[in-house]
Amino acid sequence: MALTPLEFTLATFGVSIVAGVVGALLGLGGGIIVVPTLTLALGIDVRYAIGASLVSIIATSSGAAAAYVRERMTNLRVAMLLELGTSTGAITGAYLAGILSGRWLQVTFGVVMALTALQMLRPRRSALHVPPDPLADRLRLHGGYYDQAEQREIRYRVTRTPLGLALMLVAGVLSGLLGIGSGILKVPAMDLAMGLPIKASTATSNFMIGVTAAAGASVWFARGDIDPFIAGPVAAGVLLGAVAGARVLGRARSRTIRLAFVVVLLITSAQMLWRGLQ
Repeated sequence: MALTPLEFTLATFGVSIVAGVVGALLGLGGGIIVVPTLTLALGIDVRYAIGASLVSIIATSSGAAAAYVRERMTNLRVAMLLELGTSTGAITGAYLAGILSGRWLQVTFGVVMALTALQMLRPRRSALHVPPDPLADRLRLHGGYYDQAEQREIRYRVTRTPLGLALMLVAGVLSGLLGIGSGILKVPAMDLAMGLPIKASTATSNFMIGVTAAAGASVWFARGDIDPFIAGPVAAGVLLGAVAGARVLGRARSRTIRLAFVVVLLITSAQMLWRGLQ
């Protein structure tokens, strides 16, 4: 049965609130929920769903970033450096979306996500075994924050900055091409490759994803693939959910966030493999 415009708007708004909460908690952006829901449940053309998703990612970042910066969980120096890679990648990916079929990219993406999930389940290296990084030292990228759940100050050292930049370029391409939050790769890259704790990775990703999505969304908007009737309720719902999710992160335990992220990675991997192999 076809939905009326009001029913469609309310359904889209409700789904987007959930997407915003998940996006803010895990640093992903709401697109990981918005795109499959709009296309599979509501029958929207995938290009319009991706366009609305990019708008929702900007809303997630706007809603959560301020709270994370205020609580000092966001590493602003790392964010500004890595945006060089993600923004370039997002514009590249958005242009490629108008040329390429994303089928095999989705399959590759699904495999990478499954492997990343397995890596995130492995025990983290001790801070004593973090390899030195002269570039991180020179740019003063190391940081810390107060963990409310553990009731103590968490200090960390950033490592392998060049590898992090390369991974951010890939994350940006996938964000612009598939309309998913590039946080799905940013968070593991910062957590596994660069040595940031999961909460700092999530908060820094939330700060970055809005800039990355805006870079890609400009190209989608110029092509006419962003429909205000769809993007409006999506952005409003995701913004509301992001504000709520940002309030929860500081009090959540790092292990819980890591396990939730692994579950989302595996679900995303299965979705991408299914869509790519059809």
